[in-house]
Amino acid sequence: MKLFFSAFLLLLFTTGYSQQSASRYAVVDEYVQSLGSLDTLNVGTISYLLTKKFNNNEDKLRAIYYWVANNISFDCKLARISGNEKITSEIVLKKRKTNASGYAALFQDMCSVAKIRCLTVEGFAKNNIGQINEVPDEHNHTWAVVQLGISEDSWYYMDPTWGSGYTDEKMTLFTKAFNEGYFFADKAIFNYQHLPDNTAWLLGPGTKNVKDFFALPVVNNYAHELKLSNFSPAAGLIKATTKKAVAFSFKIKSGIVPENISLETGSGKNKKLKTIYFSFNNSVVSFTHKFEEEDSYPISIIVNGKPLLGYLVEITE
Repeated sequence: MKLFFSAFLLLLFTTGYSQQSASRYAVVDEYVQSLGSLDTLNVGTISYLLTKKFNNNEDKLRAIYYWVANNISFDCKLARISGNEKITSEIVLKKRKTNASGYAALFQDMCSVAKIRCLTVEGFAKNNIGQINEVPDEHNHTWAVVQLGISEDSWYYMDPTWGSGYTDEKMTLFTKAFNEGYFFADKAIFNYQHLPDNTAWLLGPGTKNVKDFFALPVVNNYAHELKLSNFSPAAGLIKATTKKAVAFSFKIKSGIVPENISLETGSGKNKKLKTIYFSFNNSVVSFTHKFEEEDSYPISIIVNGKPLLGYLVEITE
């Protein structure tokens, strides 16, 4: 059996988000903050209190997402021992910590009270370079989809688990850090990180089988802020020699100019960070790098001090 990687292994730099989007929901967020943790109340009462002031479903969803992400913690011990087993909303509210399944169940139940159509989706997630080409034996994550209209295009992704914070590499310590990126998440970027077991819930473009999904590079959370697209190499495993440079490129949101780019190689005490000289034209970043060390090791492309893409390289002479 392959080692189970928790889908909640969110590494550093997960807190950045669009200031414009945060401003759009400032009134909602401030109201939710004013309510506090709402201890001892049940799902129905909490959902009613969160949403009663708002007339449209988008603001109601924001209130629910913001409260869940800020008041429920990830249970590292539960995830290590039991993986992504199903947890009820009642248990989540009682303990105030849970796994991804519990986050999604609570979010769905609150949406139901607010009369917003929401379904939970089981599937796979990849956010660790060690997961590249390593297909797990079972689902490792659960998230939500919500519907705001009657057309197929009116379904959207929500991931309150990844919106709540991150863990360390050994998944022993959870750090709460609200993440905007998984509220009405960019569908293309979300699909680089998530794959539903039922592809009917694959919203937007993305891989449709587990093997292809785990063959992708790791796309980190900073991708949402940069609106990452068109990255190359497209495969997560790079085979190269010490004699020939590897070409990298990716496109980011128009109007954003990268200040610096670094390449992190190796892991643990063997990590090395090197500044990269790059070109930037029409929102496309490109550079080449020659790997001098023969071996297999992870690499991360760091943009403005935040990890963006992760690969595994196999370097021969």
